[in-house]
Amino acid sequence: MAKCAFIGLGVMGYPMAGHLQKAGHDVTVFNRTAAKADKWAGEYGGKYAPTPAEAAKGAEFVFICVGNDDDLRSVVMGDTGALAGTEKGVVVIDNTTASADVARELYTAAKAAGVSFIDAPVSGGQAGAENGVLTVMCGGDQAAFDRAAPVIDAFARSCQLMGESGSGQLTKMVNQICIAGLVQGLSEGVNFGNKAGLDMAKVLDVISKGAAGSWQMENRGKTMVENKFDFGFAVDWMRKDLGICLEESKRNGARLPVTALVDQFYAQVQERGGNRWDTSSLIDLLARG
Repeated sequence: MAKCAFIGLGVMGYPMAGHLQKAGHDVTVFNRTAAKADKWAGEYGGKYAPTPAEAAKGAEFVFICVGNDDDLRSVVMGDTGALAGTEKGVVVIDNTTASADVARELYTAAKAAGVSFIDAPVSGGQAGAENGVLTVMCGGDQAAFDRAAPVIDAFARSCQLMGESGSGQLTKMVNQICIAGLVQGLSEGVNFGNKAGLDMAKVLDVISKGAAGSWQMENRGKTMVENKFDFGFAVDWMRKDLGICLEESKRNGARLPVTALVDQFYAQVQERGGNRWDTSSLIDLLARG
């Protein structure tokens, strides 16, 4: 078992850190809201520290799961950042969904300090984090990945090295691009079926067994029919992720017409006050006009 630090106890990080502790690892956490770190320690029996640097002291593996590029830099760099507390040979595993640029930036900074850095964004949402069945896509050095993978397995059902630094984040961008189109297509299909007077529970049961089937249909189809959006992956988070995808596409020349359109649809959901609604709330734009 390993000594680990976990920085960031949001809806994803809180249960992920818990799975590491339950797997037998010795986990020290940091969270900007200390009360949440205290609650986590009470629930899982781990420890908490007042700064990322303190949490990272003595750790073999430092996990990070925060909001965006700037959050990531703030908990890694500086006098109280994680790198200030790490020793040579430590592996930093960043589970934040961020840009490939910041992944490469922090990989370089970590390497200069004698530390390995893996960008390792996850897919599977809050339920996947709580159930310990996330998909983890990694970028970085093979040797560091080989050391980290058995520890990551505490909260993952699949963990793969996709290539050099930044490759994990680029893979997550592909994931989000695919999801955006799928959710819009599902929204249009469900709305069409409702307008046609079909029993959509029966329709979804039938078509989910064929070529139209998807994770989104299996997990969100029924709740979309019921207009329930108070769970899952929030619209605010999806817009942040799609913004990263669209910015990267400007650099690599990829055309993302559907992604750009769906991003604007999510902006309309936000205008309706749906910032924290689940991403399946795209159907609300069609159902209510």
